[in-house]
Amino acid sequence: MNEPSFQHYLLGLLAVANNIPAIPLFLSLCRNLPPAEQKKLCFIATLSSFITMTVAMFTGMTILDFFEISIDAFRMAGGLLLISTGLGMMKSTKEAAAFATDTPFSRMISTAVIPISIPLTTGAGTMSTVILFSETLHHSDALGFKLLAAIICMTAIIYLTFRFSPAIIKFLGETGLDVLTKVFGLITLALGIQFILSGIRGAFPKIM
Repeated sequence: MNEPSFQHYLLGLLAVANNIPAIPLFLSLCRNLPPAEQKKLCFIATLSSFITMTVAMFTGMTILDFFEISIDAFRMAGGLLLISTGLGMMKSTKEAAAFATDTPFSRMISTAVIPISIPLTTGAGTMSTVILFSETLHHSDALGFKLLAAIICMTAIIYLTFRFSPAIIKFLGETGLDVLTKVFGLITLALGIQFILSGIRGAFPKIM
């Protein structure tokens, strides 16, 4: 079995790990903060997402083996989760949370991790996708460099999106952000259906 291409990994991660839904909350969190602290929050949120994806890549299959969960069962469960996530993104409405201007910076850091990084940027759907991608490495001679490179590239995209989120919102507007979120939701929905079909094919080869 050949390892999927770098583009395959990156597009899959782009669909489930995009931080478009987190932008309004991130901007609300950064309101009235000095530029240095805004950059720090951006870095913390991005680093949390990178750690989440990397840990899922290197330990996900070990955890599944420990609980004796088959990869086909996990594919179907992950697919259902992605379908739910995709439907939620397609039905999403723009809601910006309000933060008091006197909120301690330490609390803002925790908010940058949860919920901005986890689960709005890299949630359960992202972790499931990374684990399923890493499973393909067990059936090939590849060492996972392409998947790791895709994770690093996705991390850079997440950072740039947060860093330039004011300009992105100004350029796209609320309507543009809503449309973009729904497009990513459709891709996530399709990815979830594909995972379910792959799981059924693996669990019931005679049926498929």
